[in-house]
Amino acid sequence: MSIISRIGRKSFKVRALYFGMYAFLLVGSISMVYPFLLMISGSTKSAVDIKYFDVVPQFLRDDAWLYRKHVESLFNERMLNRNMVYDDDVTAFDTIDLPAEAETGWVREWERFLAENSLPPYAYTVGHLQANVSRTIPRHLRGFKRYLRDRYGCTIDDVNASLGTEFISWNALTVESRLVLSRRDKPLNTAFGEALYAYQASVPTGMRVYASVEGFYKKRFLKPQYSLRIEEYNQAHSTDYATYDDVHLSRVFPVDGSLKEQQDWEDFVRSTLAMVWIRASDGAAPSYRAFLRAKHGTLDNLNKNYGADYATFDQVPLVEEPPAFGMRVSDWEAFLAGWRDPETGEEFKLPSEYLRIHSVEFMFRDWLREKYGTLGIMRSAINGSESVAAGPLSGQGRFDRLAPPQEAVHYAWYFRNKKDLRWEFVSRNYKAVAEYLLLHGRGILNTVIYCSLAILLALTINPLAAYAMSRYRMPSSYKILLFLMCTMAFPPMVTQIPNFLMLRKLGLLNTFAALVLPGMANGYAIFLLKGFFDSQPRELYESAQLDGASEWTIFWQLTMALSKPILAVIGLQAFTLAYSNFMFAFVVCQDEKMWTLMVWLYQLQQRSGQAVMYASLIIAAIPTFLIFLFCQNIIMRGIVVPSEK
Repeated sequence: MSIISRIGRKSFKVRALYFGMYAFLLVGSISMVYPFLLMISGSTKSAVDIKYFDVVPQFLRDDAWLYRKHVESLFNERMLNRNMVYDDDVTAFDTIDLPAEAETGWVREWERFLAENSLPPYAYTVGHLQANVSRTIPRHLRGFKRYLRDRYGCTIDDVNASLGTEFISWNALTVESRLVLSRRDKPLNTAFGEALYAYQASVPTGMRVYASVEGFYKKRFLKPQYSLRIEEYNQAHSTDYATYDDVHLSRVFPVDGSLKEQQDWEDFVRSTLAMVWIRASDGAAPSYRAFLRAKHGTLDNLNKNYGADYATFDQVPLVEEPPAFGMRVSDWEAFLAGWRDPETGEEFKLPSEYLRIHSVEFMFRDWLREKYGTLGIMRSAINGSESVAAGPLSGQGRFDRLAPPQEAVHYAWYFRNKKDLRWEFVSRNYKAVAEYLLLHGRGILNTVIYCSLAILLALTINPLAAYAMSRYRMPSSYKILLFLMCTMAFPPMVTQIPNFLMLRKLGLLNTFAALVLPGMANGYAIFLLKGFFDSQPRELYESAQLDGASEWTIFWQLTMALSKPILAVIGLQAFTLAYSNFMFAFVVCQDEKMWTLMVWLYQLQQRSGQAVMYASLIIAAIPTFLIFLFCQNIIMRGIVVPSEK
């Protein structure tokens, strides 16, 4: 029977009261659910959209935002690399717009060029491999780890033994994704580098980023010197370019350029550009051999330093592609930059007229020139007409102005894989957390054992103590209860140091006993259980005694069987305290082999970004939520069913 009658509910005041109550409950529920939804949304984000607070992430409903996240991850969260490759000056990933529709014929030419030419592995890197800002584990870093496990062994020790690395864990295995463009950048000529290059070769073309020497020349060499304003560049070089798009890197020394352009080109090649992109013509061989003769003195010294057996200096070949290490590459770099003989003062330097740049752009242009001969034939073959109104082929009067259509290739791959990308961004932080927990020590097993022991002891020690005080009515029961309740006045942090000292004295550190013994008896749990046991009818105990039941039978089959609701509460409390125990578990178990999930998650959060932290909190909350649902059903059955009977 309802408290307010049907007639009373027709009153305006009563209806207003109802409305206010429901509105208050609705606002309260929203205030609880909304932050949780924001955390779920935040767990799917990265650096490009983490600052936007929305319940539904924008990349799930907006293709432009999905493209921004893809480009951010494609260039491994490095905007400068994106601007170098695309010849652009965007300042942030969240300002990128969807590009114009790509010319499919131009994209196919690029793909044919890659298929017909074997480029060196350092010519490109792959996207979704590194996340310096988001600090997550992108798809290709996960894929590379799977590749290493399949090829070298399941443990990180197997990988270290095979590749000569020293990673302390799978989570410590990271890859520095970089384009080999700067002088300090070197190809990875190690066993680990070879494994990485082998994995990168299996990645689709649409996920590769090829090094752009011309973009590097503009973004990292010219613009830092002359600013982003083309007017300042024109003033310094006595040119009249409309934009930086009109500035192009010459393959060889720009004889027809201004003195300042020649100086820029020479400084860039001799001191800034990575040596793997620099070549010398055969005419430089005599100067190179004269340099070697002056630097090493005798042929014996040269052979010893090079590990060679040349009969004369004339047999020493001109370096075609600089090696990764050794005296040969050191000599080549000295000859390129200029070396002065300390005894004679004579300077040896690779003549400028013999220098040339060997980059992906120039290789692509040479391939097009050899294939088509003229721009008109190329345009007609690609587009069906020699005149092109718009696109990368329009307004290009020379082969050396054509650039690889990397943005178009990347956009075409994005367009075909939007669904897969959305799922990747939704799940990658959760995959990162799951992979971290599964591959790190025994965190899951330790937590299961710890929580099981905590629940078992809580449902054994506390009921026995409460049953003794309730059953036998000891005169000092209330004094004992008061003493037990007093333990609640002290926060757990206060007792951690005494507990640690006691466990150390007993030699129990780094054991499960150290985790469960200090908390197996709980004063509040004993207080609750005693009150519940006191409420049970005494006639049940008397009837059981008349039937000849032992004390253990009375305790187990009567008291415990009728106390399932309160036992569920005690068990839930024991699980929650054990599962969420971080500080004490870390203090008494400092050995990684005994760390629980909370300790491992704390370590993960110290090395990860905000989105990964959100994902770890959500995953960590799932067991507690499931246990609560299970215990809630028991509690409700214990309360509702008896009242209905």
